[in-house]
Amino acid sequence: MSMTEASIPAVLADRAERQPDDVAYTFVDYEADPAGVAESLTWSEVYERVQVVAEKLAGLGSPGDRAVILAPQSLEYIVGFLGAIQAGFIAVPLSMPQTRHHDERVTGAMKDSTPVVVLTTSAVVDDIRKYGQADPTQRPPKFLEVDTLDFDTPPRSTAQPTLLKTAYLQYTSGSTRSPAGVVVTHRNVVVNLGQLLTDYYEAYPDGAPEDTTVVSWLPFYHDMGLIVGVFIPMVLGRPAVLMSPVAFMQKPSRWMQQLGSHPSAFTAAPNFAFELAVKRTSDEDLAGKDLSTVKVMINGAERVHGSTVRRFNQRFAQFGLPDSAMRPSYGLAEATVYVAASAGGQPPTAVRFDFEKLAAGHAERCDDEAGAELIGCGAVRSTTARVVDPDTLVENPAGKIGEVWLHGEHVAAGYWHNPKLSELFAAQLGEPTPGTSKGPWLRTGDLGVMFDDELFIVGRIKDLLIVDGRNHYPDDIEATVQELTGGRVAAVSVPDDPSEKLVVIAELKKQLDAELLDSVKQQVTAAVSKTHSVRLDDLMMVGPGSLPLTTSGKVRRGTCVELYHSDGFRRLDVAPA
Repeated sequence: MSMTEASIPAVLADRAERQPDDVAYTFVDYEADPAGVAESLTWSEVYERVQVVAEKLAGLGSPGDRAVILAPQSLEYIVGFLGAIQAGFIAVPLSMPQTRHHDERVTGAMKDSTPVVVLTTSAVVDDIRKYGQADPTQRPPKFLEVDTLDFDTPPRSTAQPTLLKTAYLQYTSGSTRSPAGVVVTHRNVVVNLGQLLTDYYEAYPDGAPEDTTVVSWLPFYHDMGLIVGVFIPMVLGRPAVLMSPVAFMQKPSRWMQQLGSHPSAFTAAPNFAFELAVKRTSDEDLAGKDLSTVKVMINGAERVHGSTVRRFNQRFAQFGLPDSAMRPSYGLAEATVYVAASAGGQPPTAVRFDFEKLAAGHAERCDDEAGAELIGCGAVRSTTARVVDPDTLVENPAGKIGEVWLHGEHVAAGYWHNPKLSELFAAQLGEPTPGTSKGPWLRTGDLGVMFDDELFIVGRIKDLLIVDGRNHYPDDIEATVQELTGGRVAAVSVPDDPSEKLVVIAELKKQLDAELLDSVKQQVTAAVSKTHSVRLDDLMMVGPGSLPLTTSGKVRRGTCVELYHSDGFRRLDVAPA
């Protein structure tokens, strides 16, 4: 089948026809049994179940209606998501809300998307019914429990519904605004998958090896988890071994064990997951496992730390892990997911840049170990990207920091029912260079620089700290602090009339006595001053889990500022009154 005109249902149907009895998805349930209970579906079984869901949905709404998927990580989540798309609905994958708290992100996405139906499971339906009343002015959605459907009886109708251009809404987990639904089309998905697989398998003339297995614990409601865990297996016709994010967080070694148990593994995770795997995987956990055949380990969705890359490769080298498997990458939901990745067949590129020059907007290599270490995301190969001056809208030369702009068929159609915010997808270059389109371009909001023909991501424009009249990138300061404290860190600027002051909130992994706390504070304050030439006004030590996170695990720096002002953090470094 030609991928140029493909849709998600067409790819699934083709896979079911070509490989009906091959295993498609295996979900390993570690909640039912700590050793893991595996349940699998073949491509024909996935296709048949998707048809059953689609038929059921046909009686509940019409093509173009939104269908929210609000269920635990499971095979039912996949079937529900694909069933919604098969029915011609616009699927809306969301995260399960916290049962003890009202999840405003879920409420916001529900209110924005106005679904006619919520696809869920019988185990959690009672917990999420309240989210059907997100907007009292709207008719509440119906609830469909996927696990209660009769999958043994084939659907009565095989008629194919009308498919709209839009396949699903990917709600972003931005830290400073209400969730916005990125409008992802079938074309976006197909094009981006082609770009992604071409780049990650560039070192393999024949593409993905025949024995490739996708291994993932990433949540299906997240763009990277959806693409890696659901779509890549479908396009490749290779099996996926899946687990829940909770199963990974409880025991990170489960991820490494699965990678060592399946040949030619393809996986992805944010940087923090690689760090956790190093700290919480023992030699006994990997006894008899072989990591030598791992082909691709995407490191993306957050800042990639050189120290993590080195620690990870050193830790698992004894189990055969090649240092070229780790592929630092850059992407975002507004571009479906994938933009660029480090070159295949070689270790990632690490470059130290002069702090002063970087703060002034220029990337200049330095030999000083105190410089800012950035990890390259490779040359931009399969898409079109430019680094642009965000003020003049003119392309920057190599070595000058600016906003990353993207152009191509993988760029999404905009934000759902938000024309003002969707203007970010319609940017025009002021003076395009020869061969460069004037527009439309997606303004990513990410600061980057081209250096030695590689893209380096510096940070987010909105997160840039201005302290004492100088620019500072919070990721750099956080990396310095994290090496000393070990936990998550947030570096923020707080208004302090007439200027701004630097505040760092750092999670400590364990309780320390007063003397040790004071020692850590002195070390951190000195390191920040020496490395970044900026005075740390307040270092706040807090317990694990104190920092507010997005659904993708990123720190909400804006919320941190609010909590700081309202004394919403419980400080470990200040004795209770």
